[in-house]
Amino acid sequence: MRLHLLDGTYELFRSYFGAPPRRSPDGSEIGAVHGLMASTLNLLQGEGVTHLGAAFDSRIRSFRNELFPAYKTEFGVPEELLAQFPHAEEGLEAIGVVVWRMQEYEADDAIASAAEKFAGKVEQVVMLSPDKDLAQCVRGTSIVGYDRRRGAFIDEEGVWAKFGVAPESIPDYLALVGDSADGLPGLPGWGPKSSCLTLAEYGHIESIPLEVALWKPGVRGAERLVAALREGIAEALVYRFLATLRRDVPIENDLDDLEWRGVPRQRFLDFCDRWGFGSLRERPRRWID
Repeated sequence: MRLHLLDGTYELFRSYFGAPPRRSPDGSEIGAVHGLMASTLNLLQGEGVTHLGAAFDSRIRSFRNELFPAYKTEFGVPEELLAQFPHAEEGLEAIGVVVWRMQEYEADDAIASAAEKFAGKVEQVVMLSPDKDLAQCVRGTSIVGYDRRRGAFIDEEGVWAKFGVAPESIPDYLALVGDSADGLPGLPGWGPKSSCLTLAEYGHIESIPLEVALWKPGVRGAERLVAALREGIAEALVYRFLATLRRDVPIENDLDDLEWRGVPRQRFLDFCDRWGFGSLRERPRRWID
């Protein structure tokens, strides 16, 4: 049995930029919600998807913004997309999916915490997101990522192949290289190649020697990298903290709660009628009356 964990925020963004615009009866833009619900119904009707939880950034800012104001915010996100978040959360609940609404934490924190909680209780946990932050949660083949758009799994060997480091070094990698999506600037001169070669040898930032003569890997420009690390190690450790997903978000549900038993008929039909989703009314194949 597999447990699937859906990054609702990513999927809503994907639907907004990939699905056709759609207006509700009251004239508001609702196309991203329609696309998300349609794709989730397709997912649930696929083979082997029996247990599913979905996490959303109910507000974009999190505790990380209190520590580092430059961390990602809602700046630049279209207002009509932000307005669809509560409707998306309700829409997935209307098809019978357990939804985790994140306020203090991020959706990725909820996914990381659920993966930690349920690993070992199922054959495999599948994190439905291409987000590189979640690569730190991958464990062998028991916790894996899956990019629905590309139809590609990533296990621990895949993390090594893609990033050149172990999953547990991903926060260090992002701290050194930077992550523009999360507002992490990284350290000057530390690119993907130098970071992966160094972290493959030392694992974590604090284990990297601050004297070039002690370095084992042959990295071009080591003197310059050491100088940047000496100058910015305090900032790098902050960036790593920000890039490290929490594994202690309270997930009150047990595994039985996450079993998808079908679409609650009346709630789903009422939701479709309210938002003008007539084309979705006949899509479910399994109902709960």
